[in-house]
Amino acid sequence: MVGHIVMWKLKESAEGRSAAENAAIMKDMLGALPGLIPQLRTLVVSTDVFASAPETEVVLYTVFDSPEDLQTYQVHPEHQKCVAFVSAVVAERRMVDYNF
Repeated sequence: MVGHIVMWKLKESAEGRSAAENAAIMKDMLGALPGLIPQLRTLVVSTDVFASAPETEVVLYTVFDSPEDLQTYQVHPEHQKCVAFVSAVVAERRMVDYNF
């Protein structure tokens, strides 16, 4: 099994919206992926981050059967739609992939 965690700090404003508004959009977009990408075993996304260092507004936790399934997810067109939006609103990104 492969875990994939991503944490984002958002721009104060982007795309004509506040960071909180963009975080909600990210949560909705990412939350729709499990029904669209079969390789995605688990997806949890939260904008209710109460402690982080450095500051984080959105956190994503996903699980895949293999590194190959993670790669399939990363290039999937539905995921790429999320990437396009996130790239426009994010200030910082941190990510970790690990086996368990």
